[in-house]
Amino acid sequence: SASAFGAVWFWDGGPPAAKPDDPDTFACTTPYIHDGDNIRCSETGRGRLAGIDAPEMPGACRPGRSCTPGDPIASRDHLRGLVAAGDVRCRRIETDHYGRAILQCWSESVDLACAQVKAGHAVERYGRLKCP
Repeated sequence: SASAFGAVWFWDGGPPAAKPDDPDTFACTTPYIHDGDNIRCSETGRGRLAGIDAPEMPGACRPGRSCTPGDPIASRDHLRGLVAAGDVRCRRIETDHYGRAILQCWSESVDLACAQVKAGHAVERYGRLKCP
């Protein structure tokens, strides 16, 4: 479950485990990847992959913020490659304070957030991932 503390959401244990064929998932049509932890679906608009943080694109790390280290271009390109590998399905977990859908998404049977962390293109943050 999620709880609010000020304007920041903290996940206490992360979302319950799900699979891409669960009835509460939807097809993410025309997915667009801006960076390594965001996905835009026609059905939801702006979305963020649940439980991870990827390096910010150049110029996007606000002053005073501790941003995730790494290569943002490689992170984005890795996620784009995962999405291009097959049909993308997602489920909405929550909406964050920026109005973005917090999503768990899969390309074929690959959990996108777990694949980003496993490949070293993102870190676990904002809760615990439940990766197979």
